[in-house]
Amino acid sequence: MTQIIILPHTELCPEGLVIEAKAGESICHNLLANDIAIEHACELSCACTTCHIIVREGFAALEPSSELEDDLLDKAWGLEPNSRLSCQTVVNETPLVIEIPRYSINMTKEGKH
Repeated sequence: MTQIIILPHTELCPEGLVIEAKAGESICHNLLANDIAIEHACELSCACTTCHIIVREGFAALEPSSELEDDLLDKAWGLEPNSRLSCQTVVNETPLVIEIPRYSINMTKEGKH
């Protein structure tokens, strides 16, 4: 098990949370398994950006993103150099600190910001 620290998010995780994540599974799967309802409109198929996260610690230890993920990330709301799609980012043995951006592209299109 690998520790993931989720920084506070107003709606999904107001107090922040520390979870024990399963290595070899995506960050998104691990968040959902721990009752953090991160948006994933494309059902984890790397076809949208709603599961966008920012890896605050541990980014360098992750496998590099694919060209498809990079292309999609260009459309993500609040893109940063350490941004990833949580459905495509596989947990390894390195502990991570992640931030779920306040808004996803879906929320801004629906006027929920």
